[in-house]
Amino acid sequence: MDSMVIDSDLTRRARQIKLVLTDSDGVLTDTGVYYSDTGEELKRFSIRDGMGVERLRKFAGAEVGIITGEHSGPVARRAEKLQVTELHLGIKDKMAVLQEIAQRYNLEFDQIAYIGDDTNDVEVMNTVGLSACPADATEFARQAASYICASPGGHGAFRDFAEFIIAAKQSEDFLNLKKRTAQLEKYNMAERKVRVGDRFIGDGEPVYVIAEIGINHNGSMDLAKRLIDGSLFAGCDAVKFQKRTPELATPRDQWDIERDTPWGRIPYIEYRRHMEFGYDEYAEIDRYCREKGIDWFASCWDEEAVDFIEQFDPPMYKIASATLTDHDLLRKTRDTGKPIMLSSGMSEMWQIEGAIDVLGRENLMLAHATSAYPCATEELNLRMITTLLNQYPEVPIGYSGHEVGLAPTWATIALGASFIERHITLDRALWGSDQAASVEVMGMHNLVRNIRDIELALGDGVKRIYPSEMAAMKKLRRVNSQQTANASS
Repeated sequence: MDSMVIDSDLTRRARQIKLVLTDSDGVLTDTGVYYSDTGEELKRFSIRDGMGVERLRKFAGAEVGIITGEHSGPVARRAEKLQVTELHLGIKDKMAVLQEIAQRYNLEFDQIAYIGDDTNDVEVMNTVGLSACPADATEFARQAASYICASPGGHGAFRDFAEFIIAAKQSEDFLNLKKRTAQLEKYNMAERKVRVGDRFIGDGEPVYVIAEIGINHNGSMDLAKRLIDGSLFAGCDAVKFQKRTPELATPRDQWDIERDTPWGRIPYIEYRRHMEFGYDEYAEIDRYCREKGIDWFASCWDEEAVDFIEQFDPPMYKIASATLTDHDLLRKTRDTGKPIMLSSGMSEMWQIEGAIDVLGRENLMLAHATSAYPCATEELNLRMITTLLNQYPEVPIGYSGHEVGLAPTWATIALGASFIERHITLDRALWGSDQAASVEVMGMHNLVRNIRDIELALGDGVKRIYPSEMAAMKKLRRVNSQQTANASS
């Protein structure tokens, strides 16, 4: 069966799977044999397949086992690394091992899946509830398989099969309704809101617009103030900065790389130091923003930076996309007790879910993002906003955009985004890595003005006749006799 054509029966069977068994040679590794300089047998493993093992556990609740006819040290070491405890090497009778495993785990055969590539796998494939083979499997295995992977053995076939099982278990018609109802009762969908300072962000509230100053100030306090003023003129609700401890947030192997900067050709670590504001500058930013009546906060790129910004009692923090997988930083930020905006660029769903497991869902806002500067239109994937709204019914969902232009950002409002973040600049031609993906002040003014128009235009979804329609209705409405009779009865 073509891996792109998935019928409902196959999906139903995939949902029942609790254990996935796999052959090794030709599935987790390709069919080649390689040797080191010392003559040791080597195997070519796919990183994608290893990730498939982890994702099956995390997102499908399924364990993995290996049954192979080989006596292979590399396979044993790989199984240990992936924490695969059900490892059977040098097996001649795979059916006997299948029966023993099923009995020991108290599983029916239809709760077990198997992926193999050769004749000696066919009997097991014909017995289990769901079977698969790599794209380059033998004809016998292909005929026995209910699912044929897009990738060959040793190059991601196991991951393909794993993702199909995960998708089947997470599909909308498989949601556990009792669990869903309990979740909605716990968080109250009518209150998909987070309190930030003296206002709320979320359902029923005006879209919260953030002007990301980031590092577009280029180390200049005068430029930072002009960007704050421009954000106020545009009608933004907040400005955001980025705070790093250069020696902690910059990889050591990049410190001495020289680069051309406004301060001349200097080592990268020196450039990072030039770009960072210290206590006096942030104290002035805090004073200036309070005086002007605009919120300010920061994304902190290391734990020391969290302690630094916490001195100024910001209304919330942002977790930058680049630090979404830094769980220690997530815990440090969470422990401030402030609301957190989590940006999801350069991440897969399992990484986003892992970050949310650390942060918890209370006082959390989640921003869809694609971390390219600027981002191509075809990579914006705005429908992810709908996906996140469905996945996290208690969390306000927003958008952090890096595209050139404004139309995609406006589209996110109609999709349900409750907050927006765009980089702001005085001139997109200024020096700096984020300037080209930023919006100039007048563009930001247009962005906010049209967001407010879109909010008004969306309405409440209740159909009614407006007073402005009455004259046209009286003049143009055509009513047949049956409608008149029904209205008068």
